[in-house]
Amino acid sequence: MSQAGTPKVTSLVDLPSSDAKWVKLQKATYTDAKGQERIWEIASRKTTGKSGVDAVAMGNIIYHPTKPPSTILVIQFRPPVNAFTIEWPAGLIDANETPEQAAIREMYEETGYQGKVVSSSPAVSADPGMTSANMVLCMVEVHLGENDPEPEQHLDEGEDIQRVNVPLADLYERLEQFAKEGYVVAAKLYHWAAGVQYAIDHPDLFSKIGEKGSGI
Repeated sequence: MSQAGTPKVTSLVDLPSSDAKWVKLQKATYTDAKGQERIWEIASRKTTGKSGVDAVAMGNIIYHPTKPPSTILVIQFRPPVNAFTIEWPAGLIDANETPEQAAIREMYEETGYQGKVVSSSPAVSADPGMTSANMVLCMVEVHLGENDPEPEQHLDEGEDIQRVNVPLADLYERLEQFAKEGYVVAAKLYHWAAGVQYAIDHPDLFSKIGEKGSGI
């Protein structure tokens, strides 16, 4: 956290879409399956680039010669929830970037680590009940040498992002603890960690899934 004090939201007012730089509020009129006309309120981003994707999140695995595999999480104050959040590194995709290019750039800026994108999801919805915003999850691998120092971050002006390295085997438990301490855990990170923990707790189930997938 920032050493200068604890950030907090000091005012909250309604903002017309015409005055907003990043998002807009829209009213959608649609016809449901029974032919009845209905209304839905939608929050949309104004910044979608040529890729057609708004943002990228970097699931990441850190490999070290003498330590168990881990992942880098970021802690930052998020005004929409008026709290510090626990997230994977993430950011908006610039106008002429691919999701993979944005992933490498944002990973370097927020954590200092330079890695390789090993897989990318399709564009997935961030919160389909409220917003049209979408994102791509890029899995990034970082391979460290035994004596590599922790790299410096390259944050933009106004960013205050803290890093924490968590062994993958401890991730679910650590997220549970963060939540108890008052942090807001990002849903996409928690769901991934919960899936990993479920696989650890139910190895027989996942071995059977593997057998079915292999045609055995």
